[in-house]
Amino acid sequence: MTAPTVPTTNSRTGSRIGWVLTGLLAIFLIFDGVTKLLNVQQVKDATVDLGLREEMTPVIGVVLLVSLALYLVPRTAFLGAVLLTGYLGGAVLTNWRVDKPLFSTVLFAVYVGIVVWGALYLRDPRVRQVMPFVR
Repeated sequence: MTAPTVPTTNSRTGSRIGWVLTGLLAIFLIFDGVTKLLNVQQVKDATVDLGLREEMTPVIGVVLLVSLALYLVPRTAFLGAVLLTGYLGGAVLTNWRVDKPLFSTVLFAVYVGIVVWGALYLRDPRVRQVMPFVR
């Protein structure tokens, strides 16, 4: 019995949708990372409200932007997606720890993570080989 094969080619439409989602995600995460890196006062206040030290804000921004840069380069996109998943998992825990609203705040990072992997799935046939959903 042979295992079903997953096509390694990508439809143009799927690939375009994946890159559009990636672009939208990148705009959102670049804004988030740059505001952390620039030490914007509202972002520092929000960081302290979450129970983190104020001086951690730029470091968190650097981690986010480096992970995003790896995600945007096709050759390192899988590593970037894994790093972004870890980053977003930390956001879930941090928000949960301080009793933020579940569906609007705590799980927002999960929603972003789904977009990260969904966009990568659509734009990279190698990811579809690892995670085949269609037989």
